[in-house]
Amino acid sequence: MDVRDLGVLTGPVLVFGGPYSNLSALRELIARAPGLCIPPERMICTGDLVAYCAEASETVDEIRALGCPVVAGNCEKQLAGNAMNCGCGFEKDTRCDVLSGAWFAHADRAIGAPDRRWMGGLPDMITFQHEGRRCVVLHGGISDISRFLWSVSPEAEFQEEIDLIQSLTGRIDMVIGGHSGIAFQRQLGDVTWVNAGAIGMPPNHGRPETQFGILDASGVVFHDLAYDHAAAHGAMTAAGLTQGYDAAVMTGYWPSEEVLPPALRRAAVAKG
Repeated sequence: MDVRDLGVLTGPVLVFGGPYSNLSALRELIARAPGLCIPPERMICTGDLVAYCAEASETVDEIRALGCPVVAGNCEKQLAGNAMNCGCGFEKDTRCDVLSGAWFAHADRAIGAPDRRWMGGLPDMITFQHEGRRCVVLHGGISDISRFLWSVSPEAEFQEEIDLIQSLTGRIDMVIGGHSGIAFQRQLGDVTWVNAGAIGMPPNHGRPETQFGILDASGVVFHDLAYDHAAAHGAMTAAGLTQGYDAAVMTGYWPSEEVLPPALRRAAVAKG
């Protein structure tokens, strides 16, 4: 377990997940950061730089040039290890599993050996202190890098991960994670669990805007990221990535909801 400590961070911290090979979204986020008075050292990524979209190597180049802290996502782990699939934790032969085959193969062709070595050196966790809080950044979980934790997941699942984290780091006040792609904030006793969302794919909410978070003295505030989603769609079409996620960047709806808990699927949300 590679844990990197950033020390004390002063000023707002931008937290974001899942660039997902969406170069247009990443560039828009980078362009917005100076206006928010946030330098690269206070922009932290929860991993999965490459995934559903078309510009995998370009997205990695942009992140590496930016120099912001990044924790390893399952996609980075799999590419660094020359694995044959994304390691997303999708059940075998489900639609999500089948759909992942195309985009992972595309990313696998695009990412060269130097970037794989860089991915292999990314930390599993990042720690820092901010406004008196001790914060930890990871991807999915300690028990499983691809663990899906949702806003409606049982408290016991969060507590299991919090206990594992604290066994490695000592007392913490906040966990900032990713992987599931939908931003939320949940209080679990003395610990706040934040999912930073994903900038590369909309959170299944019917709009093309994606999400990121800003941590300040009061906590995390989520923001929409409007970007040139038509450009992302065009790059996917040109690359032949037309299995469903290309439509998702335009419509804001995922091509499959099977990974989602029933309470977060469109039908349930519409009823609520």
